[in-house]
Amino acid sequence: MSDATEVATTEVDEQPAPAPLPESNDTLEDEELANLVTAEEYLMRKDVQLLEYEKQMFLDLVHADGLLVAAKGLSYERVLLHILKVYSDAGNLLLVINSADWEEQYYKSKLDAKYVHEVANTATERERVYLEGGIQFISTRILVVDLLKQRIPIELITGIIVLRAHSIIESCQEAFALRLYRQRNKTGFIKAFSSSPEAFTIGYSHIERTMRNLFVKQLYIWPRFHATVRAALHPWQAQTIELHVPLSARVSAIQTHILDIMNFLVREIKRINRTVDMEAVTVENCVTKKFHKILQAQLDCIWHQLNSQTKLIVADLKILRSLMISTMYHDAVSSYALIKRYRSTEYAISNSGWTLMDAAEQIFVLSKQRVYNGQNEFEPEPCPKWQALSELLTQDIPGDMSRRRGADHLDPPKVLILCQDARACYQLKQYLTQGSARYLLQQALRHEVHVGKLSDEFAKQSQGAAMAESTTKADVKVEPDTPAAAPPAAPVLDELSQLLSETDAEAQLQQQLFEESYMLTMTQAAPNDPDPNASIFEIIPELEQFDVSAALAAHRQPCICLQTFKTEREGSMALEHMLEQLQPHYVIMYNTNVTAIRQLEVFEARRRLPPDDRMKIYFLIHARTVEEQSYLTSLRREKSAFELIIETKSKMVIPEYQDGKTDEAFVLYKSYDDEEPTNAQTRQGAATGVALASARVTPKIIVDMREFRSDLPCLIHRRGLEVVPVTITIGDYILTPEMCVERKSISDLIGSLNSGRLYNQCVQMQRYYAKPILLIEFDQNRPFHLQGKFMLSQQTTATNADIMQKLQLLTLHFPRLRLIWSPSPYATAQLFEELKLGKEEPDAQVAAALGSDEAGPAPGEQLQYNNAIHDFLLRLPGVHTRNVHGLMRKGGSLRQLLQLSQTELAELLQSQESGKLLWDILHVAHLPEKDEVAGSSALLAASKQFGSGSHNRFRKAASEARRGRR
Repeated sequence: MSDATEVATTEVDEQPAPAPLPESNDTLEDEELANLVTAEEYLMRKDVQLLEYEKQMFLDLVHADGLLVAAKGLSYERVLLHILKVYSDAGNLLLVINSADWEEQYYKSKLDAKYVHEVANTATERERVYLEGGIQFISTRILVVDLLKQRIPIELITGIIVLRAHSIIESCQEAFALRLYRQRNKTGFIKAFSSSPEAFTIGYSHIERTMRNLFVKQLYIWPRFHATVRAALHPWQAQTIELHVPLSARVSAIQTHILDIMNFLVREIKRINRTVDMEAVTVENCVTKKFHKILQAQLDCIWHQLNSQTKLIVADLKILRSLMISTMYHDAVSSYALIKRYRSTEYAISNSGWTLMDAAEQIFVLSKQRVYNGQNEFEPEPCPKWQALSELLTQDIPGDMSRRRGADHLDPPKVLILCQDARACYQLKQYLTQGSARYLLQQALRHEVHVGKLSDEFAKQSQGAAMAESTTKADVKVEPDTPAAAPPAAPVLDELSQLLSETDAEAQLQQQLFEESYMLTMTQAAPNDPDPNASIFEIIPELEQFDVSAALAAHRQPCICLQTFKTEREGSMALEHMLEQLQPHYVIMYNTNVTAIRQLEVFEARRRLPPDDRMKIYFLIHARTVEEQSYLTSLRREKSAFELIIETKSKMVIPEYQDGKTDEAFVLYKSYDDEEPTNAQTRQGAATGVALASARVTPKIIVDMREFRSDLPCLIHRRGLEVVPVTITIGDYILTPEMCVERKSISDLIGSLNSGRLYNQCVQMQRYYAKPILLIEFDQNRPFHLQGKFMLSQQTTATNADIMQKLQLLTLHFPRLRLIWSPSPYATAQLFEELKLGKEEPDAQVAAALGSDEAGPAPGEQLQYNNAIHDFLLRLPGVHTRNVHGLMRKGGSLRQLLQLSQTELAELLQSQESGKLLWDILHVAHLPEKDEVAGSSALLAASKQFGSGSHNRFRKAASEARRGRR
């Protein structure tokens, strides 16, 4: 674009049939200029429906590159969608990176299909697709390789759009791709989006480093309290009603006792670790959703320094949080089944001791009282919100509907119930369609909770109970919920990740049972058959195809939709999609969520309906409880994050060259022409440095394609070295024609040593390269050590306990193999740069051919040989890597070696000592030492076996062979 304020749009549908070419170029230019509109004119089109703050976002990002940070729920997706539509043209090549699957599907469904290209599988096909222009959602690993191999016309890229920009660090693949793009393209744009302001508060000057990695100079901040946002949303606010549902006395007491135990554990962990910064460990943070991510980021680097009591407390805080969630949101039977698991002797021995406290005993007693009454009869109490939800659906909403629209109005009410997860959705569906008693009895059978004698209330439903029992038994067979059902083997995680894992095996098994959406309808009970146990709610079977409009057309009855805040298939856009399809009259927030509340606000502002026609939102919330506190904490965190970002922006100093569009952008380049050699302190280093400077050649490293999943290629390129992506079968990095590196992380090292794969890799490296190297690389966020159980293994099994012994055996088997210990990828990149100083550059074709069937001779060798014979000879005394090739060329066969004298072997091996060692092992019968067997009896037995004075059986065999030839 010649002018940043002009946007090229193509209106294909409105163009007439192609006319003959004009006679002059002036007419052609006039027609092209007629299709150019400014960004402001584009926003005035009828098909562009954006709110005021979204229009401002659009204008900001069209006029200049930048990073946009929006509050959760304010949905920059529509802004990005119109930016993509603006650049939907065959003359533009637009790349979208770092997008989730559901985001990619959402944008593809909204854009013109002829301008959106799928990523091809082959390199040749991708080259062709790049030249066709349009929009491409591409994985960053493929993009980096194509940029390095110059398969993509970098100078012709119109721009790159980066999603989830808060995750861009300098060592990630996205930053690598942007650096390669900006090195050769100074005119294209970079626009980045993020809806996670809290992520920018982690670490030192995170927002500034992210902008530097993105090569942008502008920062656009859009919190919920922005004046433009408030002006756009406030006039169209929906009517909201908060219903404070009181907790039962037992649930309230259980919550108090859990908080007391958590408070005690927090004080204990701070008392034990006085020197460690535990500011984030508070009871308020412990009950919030992201507590485990904060705690893991804080304790990961010092995990090996913490004592066992601290590690137990960390695990117990996670367990107590799960108990709190189960008590608040799950039914009484499921909650009791979960709490009962922790009242066992085995767990009491392995935890930090909280189960021995009086508060823990009260938790166990109260949980049992929620399921059994005073006579020990099965009578579980229903969830507190169930009754309030039923009253809303059966009384309040129908009454309000008749008052607002009149009794003769034929449009049935449509109700959307929003839940936090699929389990809550399933729970409400079962409650509404079966009733509380039958559902609770099903849960008791599923979780193997002893039912015993039913109370009078449950005895009335004996027929329903029998039916529930039969269906539940079938469920138990399909989804075993017993500890004996072992989950499939998961990849090895570190100890802290295992302790703080959000999903356990049971949750994964149960997740298969739950759906993220259900559609129900209400039926009218027959007046002559009033059955108190019959439910008036039925499930709509058409939801299998998720066609809401078809379901509504087929059922002219009240419609109730159960939906999670976000789904795996559509992410956070699932709620917006459902709102557009369903157009609900009433929304019930069964659980609170900041993002969902703002999405409802934005949806109502888009509709611009009069107050009477707007939807009514009911909040079911437990006031002055953990649920309310968690919601308020999430609001406070976001507000604090935006305040910090705003303050940082006011003080931020951004260099003029940060966007990389000028030649002053030295961060993009590292010149090897004029800089002094880094190791010029030594005579050899000075000589090699001068030679390198005179050569004026950019050092290059051959990198295996599979290694682009790691951060190391990005950091190597950042140090100014040329990265050459090649598919190689031996090693991961080729530094010089003689130097090959196999990189292993700690988890890879353990797995490769146990499986024997590392041994085979070392065999190949030593066979083809003079200087094989095994690089053991640690995570930069983890402690750099190999002591104790933390880094080596989380299990005390024999297979993982002897890693050091296996490494020692590896060095004994491969004397030329060098081990390099690197604390982080940054240190590895610097080490590679120093190892290459003054060395020859590797050849990509040779490196790719080595190890394949058509491979030529290895460096320094002029013949092919049998690998097994080569390895066998190396194990003989006197034979080593310097003389094995001469022995194989001139020795002939093993039979001929046996016929050679000691002098001839010495000449062959070019050493008298080596010749004697080899001759002895071939001809002398070596007896065990006296101290290895039981004294002279073994010698006597040996002398009888070989005969007196005849221990030289090999020499006799050789002489007989000579006589036979004569």
